[in-house]
Amino acid sequence: MHEMGIANSILEAVKTEAARYPGAQPRKVGVRIGALQAIDQESLRFCFEAIVRETELEALQLEIELCPRRHRCLPCGREFIVHDYEFQCPQCGEVRSECIGGDELALAYLEVEEYEPSAAGAESTQ
Repeated sequence: MHEMGIANSILEAVKTEAARYPGAQPRKVGVRIGALQAIDQESLRFCFEAIVRETELEALQLEIELCPRRHRCLPCGREFIVHDYEFQCPQCGEVRSECIGGDELALAYLEVEEYEPSAAGAESTQ
C-alpha cells in the first residue's frame, strides 16, 4: 500500500510549509491526484488520519481533488477527457493522441489559522 508513504510525504510537506508561519496552526491541506497515479483515495485518507492521530496536527483535514486523464488529439489539437480507455477524439474521430494530464500528484494548498496574541491580562501603558 503506497498510500501510507504518500500520506507521510503530505504530512512532511505540511510541516515544512507550516514552519514558514510560526504560531499558525495548519487546518486543511489539499492535494491534487491524477487518475493515472492509481491511488485509492479512501486508503490515502485512512492512512493520513492514522498518522496525524494523537499529534498536534490531529485536526488537520485532508482534501483530495481527483484529476481525470486528459489527452490532446495530434491531428486537430482538441483536448479531451479519456473515459473507459476511449482515446478517439470527440471532434475529428482520430485515435492518435498524447497524454497531457492525469498523472498529477501535488500539494495544491495549505490553509493555516493564525492566532493573534491576546491583549487580555496585558499591562496598560498609560
